[in-house]
Amino acid sequence: MRNAPLHTRLLLGVCLAASAGFGSALAQTPSQQPFEQVATFDHQVTGVAVSQDGRIFVNVPRWTEDAPVSVAEVMKDGSLKPYPDQGWNEWRNARKDEMSPQDHWVCVQSVVADGQGNLWVLDPAAPAQDKVVSGGPKPVKIDLKTNQPIQTISFNEEIAPQGSYLNDARFSPDGRHAYITDSGVKGALVVVDLRSGQSRRVLDGHPSTQVEKDVQVKADGQVLRRPDGRGVEFAADGIALTPDGRHLYWQAIKGKTLYRIATDALENAQVGDQDLASKVEKVSENGVADGLLITRRGDRMIVTAPEEDALKVRVLGTAQDSRPTILVQDKRLRWPDSLAEGPDGTLYFTTSRIQDSATYKPDAPKSLTTQLWRMKLDSAEATGSLNRPAKPQQ
Repeated sequence: MRNAPLHTRLLLGVCLAASAGFGSALAQTPSQQPFEQVATFDHQVTGVAVSQDGRIFVNVPRWTEDAPVSVAEVMKDGSLKPYPDQGWNEWRNARKDEMSPQDHWVCVQSVVADGQGNLWVLDPAAPAQDKVVSGGPKPVKIDLKTNQPIQTISFNEEIAPQGSYLNDARFSPDGRHAYITDSGVKGALVVVDLRSGQSRRVLDGHPSTQVEKDVQVKADGQVLRRPDGRGVEFAADGIALTPDGRHLYWQAIKGKTLYRIATDALENAQVGDQDLASKVEKVSENGVADGLLITRRGDRMIVTAPEEDALKVRVLGTAQDSRPTILVQDKRLRWPDSLAEGPDGTLYFTTSRIQDSATYKPDAPKSLTTQLWRMKLDSAEATGSLNRPAKPQQ
């Protein structure tokens, strides 16, 4: 298959700490954790997933451009291969009336490896985070052995109404449930029974899934605003699951508060709205955050901090968990976005440069150069939805 038009330059094995420039920059930051650039992309990448055998996948949402590829595998030679094939990537906004949204990537926001040999692709189907394309919102399960889609769960307007933007997902260790954040106009969580395909929209409008009106998201020290004066308005966005699958955490980008709930309550369709709301726990504050990831041993959370060009780490379940600390900070980390773990425990993360996009800077190019990075985590070894043995969280 031909290389995709998204060109990458892999820098695997090249440690940036070896360069004088990087050494100087690192010395000026609170962190001495080394990190390196894995790839650079000609388009605005948000999500990243790494399979158990080390394959890397990324996605490009249709925010400010009609991107030529939506989901791709980063190949060892540096090329991007449309995934699972070119056909799924052929959607174009200008041809939407000619194409089926059920078997094309309309506007993909997230990719997640479930640790059971599958890649899940989450498509909110809302180009430019605007009108939802009817029949388009869906999570799609792809078998990584055959590279074939094996399950598509289409969401109707009860689950993904106009104004919604399905943002990120986590999958239970037993493979039975998916949990999805909706960062759209009215934040919510979506719980999916992966065996039956039945889905429920929960905590719809609950304070824990909404923006916090007293928070203004900043970039480069200034409130980030669109040309018409609107600021960042993402509701429930970042999401993380404990390795034992017992607790789900989430947070709005326009917010500072981290929340959690026991997953057995989420999965029980007999629990009413009021009872479910009463089970939501306020954990503490992360500050403004986008991506969340809980460590393999279950007591540490990695948090992206776009206002600070940083990643943070917080200890869960102790008095220390009210104070996330800087893990790595560097001016090149412009809007650290999504997080994933490699099979050796390496942390991968994207920088999506949202503050530099045409959404907020009208003179910016429609296509942004973005990056994929990686770093070793010593005591904060990270994992996402990987099905790994872990001690239950107390």
